Amino acid sequence: MTDTHPAPVRRALISVSDKAGLADRARRLADMGVELISTGGTLSALREAGLEAKDASDVTGFPEMMDGRVKTLHPRIHGGLLARRDREDDLASMAEHSIPQIDLLMVNLYPFEEAASAGVDIDGCIAKIDVGGPAMIRAAAKNHQHVCVCVDGADLDAVIQAMEKNEGATTLALRRRLAAKAFARTAAYDAAIAARMAQEVEEPEQTHFAVGGPMLQTLRYGENPHQQAALYASPERRPGIASARQVQGKELSYNNLADADAAFELVSEFDAEAEAAVVIVKHANPCGVAAAGSLAEAYDRAFASDPVSAFGGIVALNRELDKETADLITSHFTEVVIAPSAEEAALEILSAKKNVRVLVTGRMADPDQPGWMVKSVAGGLLVQARDIGRVTEKDLKIVTQRAPTEQEMADMLFAWRVVKHVKSNAIVYAKDGVTAGIGMGQTSRLEAARLAFRKAEEAASENGWDGPRTKGSACASDAFFPFADGLKAAVDAGASAIIQPGGSIRDEEVIAAADAAGLAMVFTGMRHFRH
Repeated sequence: MTDTHPAPVRRALISVSDKAGLADRARRLADMGVELISTGGTLSALREAGLEAKDASDVTGFPEMMDGRVKTLHPRIHGGLLARRDREDDLASMAEHSIPQIDLLMVNLYPFEEAASAGVDIDGCIAKIDVGGPAMIRAAAKNHQHVCVCVDGADLDAVIQAMEKNEGATTLALRRRLAAKAFARTAAYDAAIAARMAQEVEEPEQTHFAVGGPMLQTLRYGENPHQQAALYASPERRPGIASARQVQGKELSYNNLADADAAFELVSEFDAEAEAAVVIVKHANPCGVAAAGSLAEAYDRAFASDPVSAFGGIVALNRELDKETADLITSHFTEVVIAPSAEEAALEILSAKKNVRVLVTGRMADPDQPGWMVKSVAGGLLVQARDIGRVTEKDLKIVTQRAPTEQEMADMLFAWRVVKHVKSNAIVYAKDGVTAGIGMGQTSRLEAARLAFRKAEEAASENGWDGPRTKGSACASDAFFPFADGLKAAVDAGASAIIQPGGSIRDEEVIAAADAAGLAMVFTGMRHFRH
């Protein structure tokens, strides 16, 4: 079996949902002497274009029935796709049962993904589940040594070009490439159906996990230049980087997309109607977060909390980007700006910085929307539910002699929202709706607390402040303090209130240290590890 093993195309079955370019492509096939078979609306479109095409019903001997649900599920169709041309017994069966040989299949599927993405109800989605299409695609792909399968118009263009070069035949290399693509297409299609069906089930079975989707764009490379990368859509309907519209700027890199996703997910924790919020992310970690009455004020405060790290960062906003905020953003080097929408005046200002990527998502992500997070490991996938855990004041347990003040409570809840999105081990100091210092990704909680304070000291130096803004701040820890040393580091930083999950065997020791320092401390009973 050689790479150029030719397979002449004499008969093609075409049945498509998306009919863009259909007539021109079919005409090129007909001009090369290819007999056309078709169904339903595709057949009508071909005939309206003046092309001769045989109705699949004439091949099967059965009319379309059940509102078009049954039309191609027949031995005379699948036999024509699956018959091995080099097997005498297969050829004899075709002759005995008057099965026509089908050499080329062009099928694109009912738009199930579009229906699910548009929020169509379950009955409407079920109506868009294609049965015959995937069955034919898989049959043709399985028999790719002899049959060519196309799942979109670009595939058919490649087939026609190959036929023009090879006297009406296709090569094995092309057929194998298209077969691999076809199986990937049906797998992604089934993954989308499984995901939508799971939404209707109270406790869906997780014995198998289906994930897949179409490629949205190829990327120049991954995290590093020697790594290939691309962005794919998943079945999940969630606003963010995969659905965002890029309105200006250079091509997005893998790292840009990962960082923009981290920033947008965090800023979506803040209710846009209640407060304007800005998040600045660097290398997947927030380096500045602030909430205020306006985006401009929030941006100013977020940037000031760690101006060194914010250089070349990603800026996420929870409200429409306005002119004043755009002016501030252009005064610093920024890689990406992501927001639900943007004023024209703001876009005009940002256009002066042609390299800045600007993404518009249309709306904010719902922080309470359940979903799945997937991470590859050697030989498998780690799958977990999205962390949608949140706490309110009534969920907190005061464990120290001193209760927090109203301001300390607000600061603790703010810091807790942020620490959820910081790589573990994580410590966040916050005061008056802005981060004062963030310590992330450390191998000990003590070092995370120290790092966060060092960041605060650096910010004070950069901004010319009298001292770090951790004084009188709230400190959030993503997991419990295993020893009192981490809490004592927060005391040294000037924190006056602590919010942490609790649950350590040394909780009493940690509580005693907090009482000795005059701190207020609350337990959430919830951990936010992030690896």
